[in-house]
Amino acid sequence: MEIYSKERIEGIYGELVDGIRKYANEHGFTKAVLGLSGGIDSAVTCCLAAEALGPDNVLGIAMPSKYSSAESEEYAGRLASNLGIEFRIVPISAIYDSYLNMLEKELGGRETEKIEIYHQNIQARIRGNILMAYSNRFGYLVLATGNKSEAMMGYCTLYGDTVGGLAVISDVLKAGVYGLAEHINRDGEIIPKSIIDRVPSAELKPGQADHDSLPPYDILDEILYWHLDKDFSAKEIEEKGFDPETVNNVISTIKTTEYKRMQCPRGIKTGKKINERIL
Repeated sequence: MEIYSKERIEGIYGELVDGIRKYANEHGFTKAVLGLSGGIDSAVTCCLAAEALGPDNVLGIAMPSKYSSAESEEYAGRLASNLGIEFRIVPISAIYDSYLNMLEKELGGRETEKIEIYHQNIQARIRGNILMAYSNRFGYLVLATGNKSEAMMGYCTLYGDTVGGLAVISDVLKAGVYGLAEHINRDGEIIPKSIIDRVPSAELKPGQADHDSLPPYDILDEILYWHLDKDFSAKEIEEKGFDPETVNNVISTIKTTEYKRMQCPRGIKTGKKINERIL
């Protein structure tokens, strides 16, 4: 994308690192904790935190469920090793099963084996609870790892993966996250290539991929850029060759998911002076 030139990515990287430091200093935090899913968003966020606070002050936690691939845990561990941060694994399957057993009694059980939306969201909320427990016990700043593309589509779980004190990359589209990963790896592989190359997935049900719920990120990011950054109307975006139904669905979803963004952690606004960056 034209907004994510090599020079711009370098600038965004510095802005995000400075933003983490500023927020931590102003609120009395010296250490941060975040969930490491084995995906690119948490990997980039972790690298930014390690740069801002020092590797010794960052804890990454993998919280696999029965729907997490073995590769996710492996990739998260490799990233942590490359960065030199503390890494822990806290499986959540037993907690998840306990939640479901209780809730299905209350909600009348399941008519099918379909993984319903509340089954998926419970996993994200369990992970959020675990991160907050570490924060309460040890004084960590919890970092949320969602990107702008997901946030604008409401592709997140309230009180789950939105938990945190600071949403580090919430003003960076998915294309920019990949650009940041490339910048981080400019002198050698910090983020494993396997993380960068894998298909994005929340891994909350079998065979899940982001593109099942969202337009392809290359298309979504362009529509978001023209609508949010350039203030183009749906008609003006369609005239650039985008599918009208996709454009209208994206713009409609932005409006209907505003309630989620209103409850998300503060983020770091890129392209602003340092004293104007915290959203």
